[in-house]
Amino acid sequence: MKTLWHNGVFYTLQREGQTADALITEQGKITAIGSYEDLKDQAQQSIDLHGAFVYPGFIDNHMHIIGQGEKLRKVDLSYATSSEELIDLLADAYRDFPEGEWFTGDGWDENNFSDKKILTRYDLDKITTSPMLLKRTCWHAAVVNSKALELAGITKDTPDPEDGVIERDEYGEPTGLLKEGAMHRVQELLPEPTIAYVKKALETSVDHLLSVGLTGVVTDDLGYYGHYSTPLTAFNQVLGKKRKFRTHLLRHFSVFEQLFKDQATYNEPWVEPGEMKIFMDGAFGGSTAWLSKPYADDAENVGTSVLTEEELDCYVRTARRYGEAVAIHMIGDLAAEKALDVIEKYPVPSGKKDRFIHVTLLREDLVERMAALPIVLDIQPTFVPSDFPWVEERLGADRMDWAYAWKKLIAKGFICGGGSDAPIEDPNPLLGIHSAITRRLPTESHEGYLPDEKLSRYEAVQLYTSGAAATIGKEHVRGRLAIGFDADFTVLAEDIFAVAVDHIPEIPVVKTIVAGEMMYDATM
Repeated sequence: MKTLWHNGVFYTLQREGQTADALITEQGKITAIGSYEDLKDQAQQSIDLHGAFVYPGFIDNHMHIIGQGEKLRKVDLSYATSSEELIDLLADAYRDFPEGEWFTGDGWDENNFSDKKILTRYDLDKITTSPMLLKRTCWHAAVVNSKALELAGITKDTPDPEDGVIERDEYGEPTGLLKEGAMHRVQELLPEPTIAYVKKALETSVDHLLSVGLTGVVTDDLGYYGHYSTPLTAFNQVLGKKRKFRTHLLRHFSVFEQLFKDQATYNEPWVEPGEMKIFMDGAFGGSTAWLSKPYADDAENVGTSVLTEEELDCYVRTARRYGEAVAIHMIGDLAAEKALDVIEKYPVPSGKKDRFIHVTLLREDLVERMAALPIVLDIQPTFVPSDFPWVEERLGADRMDWAYAWKKLIAKGFICGGGSDAPIEDPNPLLGIHSAITRRLPTESHEGYLPDEKLSRYEAVQLYTSGAAATIGKEHVRGRLAIGFDADFTVLAEDIFAVAVDHIPEIPVVKTIVAGEMMYDATM
């Protein structure tokens, strides 16, 4: 049945400022777009949008969708503004928790604390004797209590793993702070989640994402919830009927080859297989991003390489053997350099593009090498107000020219999509758009961090529409309002291009439409 959507301002994103009065959808596609007078007699039903503003469906270019659902369903530590408040949150949450079971939480960030204190095992021991693991906001470090260390066999005599760090006190005893591979040693002890648990987390996440105007995401979840079949089954069962929502699944290197050997199936077009996901390094928050020269505030530290060069070489060769691209997490410049070394050695198959995730710190020579390759970039605008001003002290002023350099990367012609890295950051795309425009929090009034890298409103919206669609090879069917494109659109109560810039994150989402069907309606 043809449906006429009208009485709104439809931003097509085909070119800056172009709008239409109405459009018609049929069988999940846009079949006509133009003026209401021309289209009003061509559909069997009509939906009045009451003067709202319509954009191509927003896409989050990088997140962990199941992890976001877990965050919504358990204690969120990101609101703590001091170590004392964090302890109070944990004490309250643990009050009714079954004794002996694993207690997990995430989101804490010592940079938000006035005392900058990171809790120790001894602080957590006062709350419970049950095993406890609390991930830092970056997910590249965690603090655990003594019971968790005991279960993991981590003692004073345990050496640091090659891919991680066990923080120690002046006597050599583990403090409870574990980074990268050391943290994974404890995570491996957690009970494997059931399909029912993962499905509930996914349902919770999708419902929330639809409510903030998202119609799809690029997500990294395979390889984290026991056997890959657990999260994949959840995706295939949850998406496509009651919940129409589009997911592009990155496939973790640890399960990538097995997915092919098992001839795993995907409930397309709602669940689509993507690139092999590879981690090169950590994050700036835990000083584990891999740098070509030491941190400005830690002269003995250049960060952490998650993989050896031999392992990286092996994984990329495996991806190429199956005719696939790779998606590589890289925060530090040395991580980007090592990734470039390997993908230059093993070119991506024709018609595909490798995905560079975060590219937070680069150098001019690296950008020149990147420009010669078929790659797309996942950038996270909300990292800027989250990481500044402390990240300048961590890196030093001499490295800021190619730090968080979204404007220059776009000017160089790179295909860029905007993401949140949720649950690391809030997945609300309006927050990301605001951050890309202002490079600060809505509550701040300064000119923004590294203000020369500010994007225009149109460029910022493109990150979450046409840009994000292009990173998954869907630039001809998603990311714009045009005939033949998927009928995915986000309906807002106010105009992103006209309201006061600091009001953008507060614009209400009125409706979210996927494949021509109403998946979220604020009035219901």
